[in-house]
Amino acid sequence: MTEQTSHIPHPTSNIPLAPETLTPEQFLQLSLRIPLIDVRSPGEFLQGHIPGAHNIPLFDNDERARVGTTYVKIGKEPAIELGKIIAGEKTDYYLNALEKVSAEKVVLLHCWRGGMRSAKIAAFFAESGYKVFVLEGGYKAYRGYIRKQFSSGRKIFLIGGYTGSGKTAILKEIGKLGHQIIDLEALACHKGSNFGHLGQLEQPTTEQFENDLYFQWSNLEPLKPLWLEHESMKIGNVVLPNTFHEAMLASTLFFIELPKAYRIQRLVNEYACFEKPVLQSVLEHLGVYMGAYQSREALLALENNDFEKVAGLTLVYYDKLYENSLSRKPVKKIVKVPLQYGSTDEHARLILEQA
Repeated sequence: MTEQTSHIPHPTSNIPLAPETLTPEQFLQLSLRIPLIDVRSPGEFLQGHIPGAHNIPLFDNDERARVGTTYVKIGKEPAIELGKIIAGEKTDYYLNALEKVSAEKVVLLHCWRGGMRSAKIAAFFAESGYKVFVLEGGYKAYRGYIRKQFSSGRKIFLIGGYTGSGKTAILKEIGKLGHQIIDLEALACHKGSNFGHLGQLEQPTTEQFENDLYFQWSNLEPLKPLWLEHESMKIGNVVLPNTFHEAMLASTLFFIELPKAYRIQRLVNEYACFEKPVLQSVLEHLGVYMGAYQSREALLALENNDFEKVAGLTLVYYDKLYENSLSRKPVKKIVKVPLQYGSTDEHARLILEQA
C-alpha cells in the first residue's frame, strides 16, 4: 500500500476531498476495512462482483439498456445527456443507499472500466462529503489482476483418487488439522461428477467462482503449502482459471488407493437418499458414455433398489474417465498412498505423513 493511502484522511464538510485513484492491489488491500461500492447495473453485478461489494447502481438494468440503445441509434452525446437526466433524478437514492453502508463517509468505488460512470458518481459523492477511492481500470482491471496472481508459484499439494475415495472429506480433515485448504467443489456448488449437482445450491457463474476463489487464495499464507482436491478444468458448469489449473498440474498429487467395496459403500451412503426418478435421469444421461449394456444394467439395478450394483457399474466408467484425465493432463509428481478401511481422520494423517 502506498504512503498516500496508508493514512486515510477523514473528509470535512467544508473542503471536499477529490476522488483518489488506486491500483487493483491497493484497492483490494483497502477493501478489507473500507466499504466497497460497485456502481454497475444489477445484471452486471449478478454476473460477477468483488466479494463483499455493495451494489449501488448508477443505472438499473432497464436504464442501462435505454442509455445503450440511445448511444447506438442516436449517438454518444444524446446518450450522455440521457444518463445525466436519469442520474439527476436519483441523487437521493444514491446518498441514502451510501449512508447505509458507510457511516465513516469513506468508500471504495468502481464501475466496469473506470470510465464515466465511476468518475461522475465519485465526484458527486466527494461533493456530498465522502472520501472516495476509485479503482483504476475498474472491474475489468481487477479481473485481469486476480488471474495473474494464480501463477505466483505457490506450493500446492493435491488430493486425488478414484470416485468414491472420500477426497473432499479428507481435504476438510486436513484443514481441521491446521493446514491450508480451498474446497473448490464447495465454491463451485458441485461435487464434480454427473451426480455432483444433487443436493447443491445453484452454481455461481464462472466469473463469480474466480472472484470467490481469489478471495480465499489471497487470504492464505503464500509461504505455506495449499491443499486442494484434484479437479479437471470443469466442475459442473464452472471452469477453472487457466493459470490456476496450470499451477495445480505443476504440483504433487497424493493418489489415494482404497478398496472398491469401500468406495461403493461411500457412494451408496451419499446418493441413495435421492429420489429414484432423479437418479434415473442422471443414469439415462450417463448411458451415452457408459455404453448400452452397462446403462441398461444400472437402470435395472436402480429399479430393483440394488444401489451397490448401480454404484459399481458407474465406477467402471468413472475410473476409466479419471485415468484418461490423468493421462491427458499429467501432474508433475504422483505419490501413491494405499489406504484401507478407517476413519477420515486416519486417512488424512497418513497422507500428511507422506508430504
